[in-house]
Amino acid sequence: MSVGKKIVAWSLSVLGALALYLFLWPVPIDPVVWEPPPVASLEGDYSENRILQRMELFATPGSHGPEDVAVAEDGRIYVGVEEGQILRYEADGSGPQVFADTGGRPLGLDFDLNGNLIVADAAKGLLSIDPAGTIAVLCTEADGQALGFTDDVDVDSQNVAWFSDASVKWGHHDVMNSALESRANGRLVKYEIGSGECVTVLGDLYFANGVAVSPDGTYVLVNETMRYRTKRVFVRGPKTGVVEIFIENLPGFPDGISTGADGVYWLALYAPRNALLDKAGPTPWLRRLIHRIPQDLQPKPRRHPFVLGLDADAKVVRNLQDADGKDFSKSTSAEQVGDTLYVGSLTEPKWGRFDLSSLE
Repeated sequence: MSVGKKIVAWSLSVLGALALYLFLWPVPIDPVVWEPPPVASLEGDYSENRILQRMELFATPGSHGPEDVAVAEDGRIYVGVEEGQILRYEADGSGPQVFADTGGRPLGLDFDLNGNLIVADAAKGLLSIDPAGTIAVLCTEADGQALGFTDDVDVDSQNVAWFSDASVKWGHHDVMNSALESRANGRLVKYEIGSGECVTVLGDLYFANGVAVSPDGTYVLVNETMRYRTKRVFVRGPKTGVVEIFIENLPGFPDGISTGADGVYWLALYAPRNALLDKAGPTPWLRRLIHRIPQDLQPKPRRHPFVLGLDADAKVVRNLQDADGKDFSKSTSAEQVGDTLYVGSLTEPKWGRFDLSSLE
């Protein structure tokens, strides 16, 4: 056989092996078929802007990923980072100091009525940290099912912690698996701080993420990241047990949500939607193929922080973005205290503070 023919034969063998790998190699995910709604364009209520470029940024030295921000009554600011620490800043943003180390991945944060910091830790479950920094484990399972990915938490006026378990199957290191598989493995969970009871309120959620309790405590909002929507779950009053869509077909991946002043809900979008992931929705084989390619070649979120303010009827009343995303991205939370909006990120070595009064 000539050299040329050998090269052709070798090339065909390599291409054949590559094709077999891309299309037949076993993968751990089992994707379902779903038809994403048409992508909401960045116009009208979602008009692209660069307002968040005015955000003041604060570093997390030697660490990254301050996914959520909580502000105590004394004004001090708390964030949880990828390295497992809870960092505490003074009210003016100076610092930080290490307040506690969970040894896991702290995500959602909120204070209970006793001044304890309640932490949704992706690896450790639902935790409570007292003012001295002592950690107590509150809940690691609900209804006999271990928490797989404790994500966000909101404590209401009755000292009940409502929190999300993003996926009972995939942990926080396997978010791409959840995205590509797109199955309903998440749930909304309730923890009674007084009695210690921990129960599932709503299951079959597509990556349960941000949680926010209504001002009157009658319903809870929970984000379904992999369906671009937020659900409203009535938990008290005459409509108890009713579940409805609060807002859907969002222009990005909904992450954190919080209840702000005057009943405004602040919804942080991790990034705008990804065209390839949407295209792969109805075709599970394509999502298996995406899983097989090297991570560096898989779809990546845009650097585009995005926060919406919604009223009780899900009408957009604020639209804050930075379409350039040069200094900040992967917005995962937005918490209002007075005229200040605190913004967290899953990956940045910094968090942001925005003056809402500047919008007037």
